Amino acid sequence: MTQSTITRQQIDDKQRIQHTADLFGIRFSLNIEPTIFSIAGGIAKEYNGAYWEFYSLSNGGFYMAPCSDKQYQVSCDNGFEGKLSADALGITTCLYAYSHLSFTTNPAFAELCSKHYHWLREFMLEHAEAKSILSAID
Repeated sequence: MTQSTITRQQIDDKQRIQHTADLFGIRFSLNIEPTIFSIAGGIAKEYNGAYWEFYSLSNGGFYMAPCSDKQYQVSCDNGFEGKLSADALGITTCLYAYSHLSFTTNPAFAELCSKHYHWLREFMLEHAEAKSILSAID
């Protein structure tokens, strides 16, 4: 069985609200987005806000990443220390957020976050910075 490559597509600015509403409903702006921003600030001290691009994955997943050419120095509670591109930082923070939110007491939301974690992780395994991302989330 041949495994196909998971691709990403940037979500047009005009479609961002509708796309995230279709995926997560009101939970995106209430839970997911603030959690991602908080995690980014917690693991990358030099992160102080940015415009984030939104991406749809061909396997059904979603992630967002700061729109920047910057390399971020990242320090995680698990002992990982290293530099990540803005895209890798976005993937890392989304994986952290999905994992954290999958333990909510709302079963449907928890399952949705769990699915998005696994879809994004599957995509991440083909990323150029997969080794660093795995080290950051392990």
